[in-house]
Amino acid sequence: MSSAESARNLEAFLDDHSALKQTPLHALHLSLAGKMVPFAGYDMPVQYPAGVLKEHLHTRAAAGLFDVSHMGQVRITAASGTYEDAAVALEALVPVDILGLKPCRQRYGFFTADNGGILDDLMIANRGDHLFVVVNASCKKADLAHMQANMPGCSVTLFDDRALLALQGPRAEAVLAELWPDVTTMKFMDVRDATILDAECIVSRSGYSGEDGFEISVPADKAEALAKALLDHPDCQPIGLGARDSLRLEAGLCLYGNDIDATTSPIEASLEWAIQKVRRSGGERAGGYPGAARVEEDLQSGPVRRRVGLKPEGKAPVRAHAALFAEDSPESPIGEVTSGTFGPTAEGPVAMGYVPASLSAPGTRVFAEVRGKYLPLTVTALPFITPTYKR
Repeated sequence: MSSAESARNLEAFLDDHSALKQTPLHALHLSLAGKMVPFAGYDMPVQYPAGVLKEHLHTRAAAGLFDVSHMGQVRITAASGTYEDAAVALEALVPVDILGLKPCRQRYGFFTADNGGILDDLMIANRGDHLFVVVNASCKKADLAHMQANMPGCSVTLFDDRALLALQGPRAEAVLAELWPDVTTMKFMDVRDATILDAECIVSRSGYSGEDGFEISVPADKAEALAKALLDHPDCQPIGLGARDSLRLEAGLCLYGNDIDATTSPIEASLEWAIQKVRRSGGERAGGYPGAARVEEDLQSGPVRRRVGLKPEGKAPVRAHAALFAEDSPESPIGEVTSGTFGPTAEGPVAMGYVPASLSAPGTRVFAEVRGKYLPLTVTALPFITPTYKR
């Protein structure tokens, strides 16, 4: 390679790096020696000096603090100023009961496409006179445009002046209670306003680790002070994207773009639990959202394929995109692994993927092709760990 080519490559790398966005906690990550990597257009910490394994186990045993400020935080307000009108407008885009969501509560949902596939999954909160929605970082631009184009009579605003922290683990309540004692009265999926260190926050008792925990929306200029105060607690450590991925996989939780996407129906993805009876066939507000016909068909007749847990035999993880084969038909793939890693709490490799519905029963044996070899896996019920949400 010539010196001119090297210079051009270096210039391109620097341009790509400079194009990455930074969260309000970027300087803190660097001060904590976080290993930074590009993720969803942001410069994000994948791990800290402790390493992914120790970060994972610490979160399961105590409390871990994650920077999830790259996620999109959206406010939806109806022109009428009523929650009901905003809820009805959003129900035209999701197969979820938003109108029946009680104040100060939130629930999981997803945008569906005309083909019944999933455009994104999201958290939806009833804030009394408006909706507060958190969407995935990689989808937030498209999600914002989707809502603005398809929710007439509503104002849809993306907050770009707020950070989002996730505090997860069995000691999360004790850590946050040092700064905000009222947290002890919250239950899973509650949402509250909170003044923490003079910052006006929105706190939900939720997360994506399978553990009890909280997500804290905080003004960007107050985020570092709050993060430092939480990390000052001896039970709390910073956690990167690497452990976040292994934690959510052990908990059987989907990662958009890997386990669900615009080709995947909610029923194929085993997410029918998120579609309340009132939005199903025969319900008071059935249908009325994109792809309702396919979703209802899958609900009534069963999908062709299903997302399942997969437990590889041995110690070698089976990674995403590995082809899956039936025991009696090794020549033709029957599905694919969508997520796979080593599960520190499960004490072995864990994975998720799609198989034909006829092969989705726990205990079914399938094989994954890894570097030319066929490794056996057992279809397993999800999650791989017992969640510890405070009900």
